[in-house]
Amino acid sequence: MVDLDNVSAYRQFDKLGMLDHLHAFPEQCEKAWQKVLKFELPHLHAKMSNVVILGMGGSAIGGDIARRLAMAESKAPVWVHRDYGLPAFVDESTLVIASSYSGNTEETLSAFTKSLGIRSKKLAITSGGKLQQLAQKEGIPVFIIDYQAPPRAAFPHSFIPLVGIFQKLGLIEDKSADLKEAVDILKKLSGDVIETNPLASNPAKQLANKLRGHIAVVYGAEMLSEVARRWKGEFNENSKAWAFFENFPELNHNAVVGYEFPSDAKERILVFMLRSSSLHPRNLLRYEVTAELLTKAGIAYEFVEATGKSALAQILSLVLLGDYASFYLSMLNEVDPTSTDAINLVKQRLAQSPASSD
Repeated sequence: MVDLDNVSAYRQFDKLGMLDHLHAFPEQCEKAWQKVLKFELPHLHAKMSNVVILGMGGSAIGGDIARRLAMAESKAPVWVHRDYGLPAFVDESTLVIASSYSGNTEETLSAFTKSLGIRSKKLAITSGGKLQQLAQKEGIPVFIIDYQAPPRAAFPHSFIPLVGIFQKLGLIEDKSADLKEAVDILKKLSGDVIETNPLASNPAKQLANKLRGHIAVVYGAEMLSEVARRWKGEFNENSKAWAFFENFPELNHNAVVGYEFPSDAKERILVFMLRSSSLHPRNLLRYEVTAELLTKAGIAYEFVEATGKSALAQILSLVLLGDYASFYLSMLNEVDPTSTDAINLVKQRLAQSPASSD
């Protein structure tokens, strides 16, 4: 088994440099923010009644979290569409934002292409590919991602630009101060979770060490519900591990009843409860009661606290912590955190079958 404090052992598995992207996370948040502040938007906000973000996987999670931020302030609903085609409500008053890091995501291209037949307002976020070509051909504004990384490691460039765009459109208030707080916290947190900080004082290594040999189930409430989704995806892709996520308060209406069976699964489950003191008091109480139920059922759990005062700082601090934990788990699992062979196989098989006209 890899010793997490033996940094030289990482090179055997992290051959494509996922760790370098984790190191760059705070700086990339700053760069993405400065870039989106300079990004010129046409009058997309005129008569805009709703927003639909198109995306999949690592390109969609930024939309999920930005949507949760907007829910607290925006009167215009924000929807994240992870599928082919478009929701039927999309019309000329809808702002459609297509987010695809590669620009070649099949489902996103399907949805974006369909939107071209509707007089909706449109915007694209991508590093290139077919999406950039199509958008530029149609005269649609494109926010270009100029950071080279696997889509999930380019999270600052799929999330922060949406925050800036929402701010420019008047959907949310100015987040400049919150972003500064977040980056300051990220820089400090990076020192705590960096690979040279030993297991004894490294919270990300400790989480990974506890999770080794277990299935992660990640709980979150409100703004942290989509961070729980992010953790789940990172454990899947980086660690090559089973993982699931659930949201409060919904999980108290079903999931808690399922703690009993199968009984032999209990010792293989580890529940992470992402928590913040700024959550609704009733949800905080639900965390405590759920912990009692987990203890009674003999299922291990861990509270993981967000850092910072603003929602943006709390979100980003937990995202970075989860990213590092998933990396360290990949080392314990002795797998390459960058490769996604199973996803590539699905894409190859789909490519062998002609796409429909949608």
